[in-house]
Amino acid sequence: MALDDAVIPLAADFAAARREDWLKLVDKTIKGAALDTLVSHTADGVAIAPLYRAEDAAGAAAPRPAGLGWDVRVAVRHPDPARANAEILDGLANGAASLRLSLDPTGAAGTAVGSEADLARVLDGVMLDVAPVALDAGFLGAKAADWLGALAKASPAAPLQFHLDPLSAFARAGVSPGPIESHLIGSATVGARLATTYPRAGLFLASGQAAHEAGATDAEEIAVAAASAIAYAKALVRAGLSMDDAFARITLGLAVDADYFASIAKLRAARQVWAQITAACGAPRPARIEARSSGRMLTRSDAWTNLIRLTAAGFAAAVGGADALVLGAFTDALGLPAPLARRQARNTQLILAEEAGLGRVNDPAAGTWHLERLTADLAAAAWARFQAIEAAGGIARALEAGLVADAVAAARDGLKARIAAGEQKILGVTQFRNPDEAPVEIETAAAVPVAAPDPRLPGPDSRCPALTPIRYEDLAA
Repeated sequence: MALDDAVIPLAADFAAARREDWLKLVDKTIKGAALDTLVSHTADGVAIAPLYRAEDAAGAAAPRPAGLGWDVRVAVRHPDPARANAEILDGLANGAASLRLSLDPTGAAGTAVGSEADLARVLDGVMLDVAPVALDAGFLGAKAADWLGALAKASPAAPLQFHLDPLSAFARAGVSPGPIESHLIGSATVGARLATTYPRAGLFLASGQAAHEAGATDAEEIAVAAASAIAYAKALVRAGLSMDDAFARITLGLAVDADYFASIAKLRAARQVWAQITAACGAPRPARIEARSSGRMLTRSDAWTNLIRLTAAGFAAAVGGADALVLGAFTDALGLPAPLARRQARNTQLILAEEAGLGRVNDPAAGTWHLERLTADLAAAAWARFQAIEAAGGIARALEAGLVADAVAAARDGLKARIAAGEQKILGVTQFRNPDEAPVEIETAAAVPVAAPDPRLPGPDSRCPALTPIRYEDLAA
């Protein structure tokens, strides 16, 4: 037998572990109390047992992601186009593989871009056929997609990510400039046209992050993303794409936070839900997931503790099988990131990928009985919420009727109660507060609005209860 083939029986001298022996030890500790007292529950009501066995995870394996590793994606939102361009080039030169560019003609919530020429200045020097550019442009998404498509016209193989997502813009704002259905149709029309020119491009981002940032549970977030994917797929099919091609051009957007077990299970559960949907539509294919670090978990108090939260979130995204990861800066709760914060956000991912080697295994959580059970239970809870949204007429109607907002509000109230009861602790805020916290550096920049096309479409505005972002820190006040 070759040395490499030898099996070293490390546990041969130990008796086999038995559940009965474990129960005897537990009984001594809980002094006759019911074993159920050791069971906890997630915000979705999913039970977390104190011990799992192989049979607990039977049939719960999540679909494995296609390929290894993930796309290290940097977030760029500096209002000044020249500064945004410098940040992009610095990030790509120092290890980032792609970028997510937030656009806002006012400069308040992203880079001040209102035309193809403005976008060209921001992307000057970027090799669009090599570095995927993912847009975040709200109701200007269709216009911005055309601008990006025009800039990449010499590179038909460019892996562009247009990330059209009018539903998230609607959910956040509580109003759309014109009927939301018209924005769906208009975005799909533009997307279908660009799909012909750019066969490798992603068209829509079906995101649940607006719900997450407003306080949603993991199941609700997955359900919103899944229902958005259905709405976008239907719109693309109406615009001329096949069902298979429509799903191939949609990316799921989900948040990851410092609760890494929950976030790992969330990404795996989302893949299960996606697999059910695409199979039912006769177009089975693996999900593509862009994970973004949670903004609601970041604190202004002792912002240095955000480095821990972001590292845990990055770990969860890698182990959960994200295809791309946008990791925020530890100063995001305070303002625009300075060079140190941007470098930390980028290098955290690089260390997880290159030094920890987290991208070398497709699905590290597979076979972990706890995570397999949590994945299956979370997928079932998300599927039930997804069915409720579809029964209400789809995600647009569910938003308008307040179905999503009501569920998010209930989850937010539960979250606030858990924080108040001390069940959910916030490092640096409710626990281990640092009276001598060191200040952090942030960028300051005056927003200079630029002229931009009016995103308004003919017809009455659609309205819904807005999903307003929260922070754990504020719920503890």
